[in-house]
Amino acid sequence: MNDNTATSAAPAITAERLNQAIGIVQRMREEIRSAVIGQQAVVDQVLACCLAGGHVLIEGVPGLGKTLLVKALAKTFAGDFSRIQFTPDLMPADVMGHAVYDMKSQSFSVRRGPVFAHLLLADEINRAPAKTQSSLLEVMQERQVTIEGESHRLAPPFMVLATQNPLENEGTYPLPEAQLDRFLIKVRIDYPSADEEEQMLRMVTRDRVGDGLEVSQVATLVKPDTIVALQQLVARIRVDDAVAAYAVRLVRATRDWPGIAIGAGPRGSIALVRMARAMALTSGRDYVTPDDIKAAALPVLRHRIAVSPESELDGLSSDELLLGLIEEVAAPRG
Repeated sequence: MNDNTATSAAPAITAERLNQAIGIVQRMREEIRSAVIGQQAVVDQVLACCLAGGHVLIEGVPGLGKTLLVKALAKTFAGDFSRIQFTPDLMPADVMGHAVYDMKSQSFSVRRGPVFAHLLLADEINRAPAKTQSSLLEVMQERQVTIEGESHRLAPPFMVLATQNPLENEGTYPLPEAQLDRFLIKVRIDYPSADEEEQMLRMVTRDRVGDGLEVSQVATLVKPDTIVALQQLVARIRVDDAVAAYAVRLVRATRDWPGIAIGAGPRGSIALVRMARAMALTSGRDYVTPDDIKAAALPVLRHRIAVSPESELDGLSSDELLLGLIEEVAAPRG
């Protein structure tokens, strides 16, 4: 591969800085895994999404440790954490905040909502009406909140981790494709293995009252400013022209692939490279390989395509169609 990379204008990352970043990321991963039993792929993808400066949509049934994962991630960098349970009567002001009139001073003051946090867990986002969903998705894009005409910037890093239950559709408002595009990745969290479930059982029932897992053992390693610095470093990870072209070919192939009714847009290839860069750093490299693109393709593209009715009748999922596509589209050789 040639050295003419997409980031050729940026100065190269020094070996010392790269090794320091790799060390921090590896220790963060180990700390999160000390609280979250199993789910290693989910932990890796959520951590990479955080380093890429993106938001994640997590799909899974309740009780699989989604809240625990967010708490553990927040604790590793001393970040603020908020959780909102989305319900049909949730209003945008309940999320963003609102202005209140103070009789004593005879003036309005702003009462900030739970969105003012580094990590926001939007639990069952598809249970809120479209108006509330849209207000949150606007914040995800702009990273600022407007209350009574005044804009308030959110402190970086800001990341939304939204969840939805794949089994309960009654009383839900599915996110439209354009809004799903705001999420850098969609992660599917499944039941733990038998060994992992036994390990979880022992951890929860050993000298403890209640049935919850804790993050007290998770060490705080860095400050929020360090996460911002890591995100800036990820943006400088090298991407060879041939690898970038491969990402574009994968995304364009979704638009006329048999079984896919609606393919991914240009934002899909951008998201693919962003996620692949973060995965390269978590793997200890300062350059992206075709395998990074392949590994990022499923979580990045699965919510950006629509399966055709015929494929649904045949029982094919978006993951199965994408795996076939990834297998067929030729990757560049080193």
